[in-house]
Amino acid sequence: MSDRPLAAIILAAGQGTRMKSEKHKVLHPIAGKPMLHHLLDTVDSIGVERTVIVVGARREQIEESVKGRNVAIAVQEDQLGTGHAVAQAHDALKGFAGDVLILYGDVPMVSADTMRDMIYRLNNGTDPRAVVLGFRPDDAGAYGRIIADDQGEIEKMVEYKDATDQERHVNLCNSGLMAARSTDLFILLDQISNDNAAGEYYLPDIVMLSGQKSAVIEVDDPAEVAGVNSRAELAAVEGEWQSRRREQAMADGVSLIAPDTVWFSHDTEVAADVVIEPNVIFGPGVSIASGAKIYGHSHIEGATIGPNCNVGPFARLRPGSVMEEGSKVGNFVEMKKTTLGKGAKANHLTYLGDAEVGEGANIGAGTITCNYDGYFKYKTVIGKGAFIGSNSALVAPVTVGDGVIVGAGATLTKDVAAGDLALVRAQQTVKAGWANRFNEVSARKKAKDSKS
Repeated sequence: MSDRPLAAIILAAGQGTRMKSEKHKVLHPIAGKPMLHHLLDTVDSIGVERTVIVVGARREQIEESVKGRNVAIAVQEDQLGTGHAVAQAHDALKGFAGDVLILYGDVPMVSADTMRDMIYRLNNGTDPRAVVLGFRPDDAGAYGRIIADDQGEIEKMVEYKDATDQERHVNLCNSGLMAARSTDLFILLDQISNDNAAGEYYLPDIVMLSGQKSAVIEVDDPAEVAGVNSRAELAAVEGEWQSRRREQAMADGVSLIAPDTVWFSHDTEVAADVVIEPNVIFGPGVSIASGAKIYGHSHIEGATIGPNCNVGPFARLRPGSVMEEGSKVGNFVEMKKTTLGKGAKANHLTYLGDAEVGEGANIGAGTITCNYDGYFKYKTVIGKGAFIGSNSALVAPVTVGDGVIVGAGATLTKDVAAGDLALVRAQQTVKAGWANRFNEVSARKKAKDSKS
């Protein structure tokens, strides 16, 4: 990297019509975070001083999304090409003297290292007018082509629709990403024309202006410059992000039994020696401590899972769920805004919402905390070592003290003091021989009816 100041221009003015969505294209999420914010986070990580986002249609969505971030907004009212779009950032960069990265909001996976490489090449070697990021895809398709010598100096750049057959056979393609000096960039943009097949002002045309040559560097992995213009391309970039995240998790000591079936959020934190079984999905805000095991088909979001905990299979942890060391939730258990104390367990068919469960407590099958009356939420507190019998309903607000035993089938509406037994059920009545007589009479009647 150079010691020169650094700015970034992010183009996000496209219509995004192929997405067929009311949401702006660059706000569609990858791993739960808008693709634009993936790019902004990378830009921030390399010390960019000024960031300008060029917007057009649905710009209010982007403005709302980036509130609180140190970015400026520039507007491209008419879609007259990439060169015209970059020129709209001129006013926002007045007084800035340094290097400028030109990026695209729908190309979210470009790495910090690649951005640094572009700036390094701009300030070293042949002192180029601009640096273009090139790549070699398996299928060059309709990408613009770059004709360069062995030193990476560009001899020609041409859009596919304007290229000759010979030029179309070149497989070094233009990603669209560039770096240039602010003192050159806008002067060069003033010199390009729209005399081409599309009648647009192409950003790459600044490379072909007479005078000092520009350079190209190649990205190691073409997936870094994958663009998102459709739902299918969004899914492909999501898949690439997930693949990288899984590889990183396993390199960090996490066991993924069937890696391709595990889906992470952008902020999932998983410690070493965690085991994750197939078909597990993580939403935002999850952290998992060492020794935990996540069984298959579980969905976890906004949860903190402590050391040596067990989750699932078929468990759902919603935001605010906290599992302390050694606690367990089993199949078809749902937690929301609940703390499960050290060693406590709810092994099956249970809903715990707005609850605090003490250390070592046991929650029987079919237990629910009735936390909502249609208007307000209420809290349930279950003490240390309490035993809640199966098929119990705890109607909040209610407190069950330490060591309490609640008999199966209870509906608690009042607090239970520590050490008490709570039984809420009708007295059992037994009528000796009644079932035998009923069965005999019914069988004879059925047999008679079948003959008639």
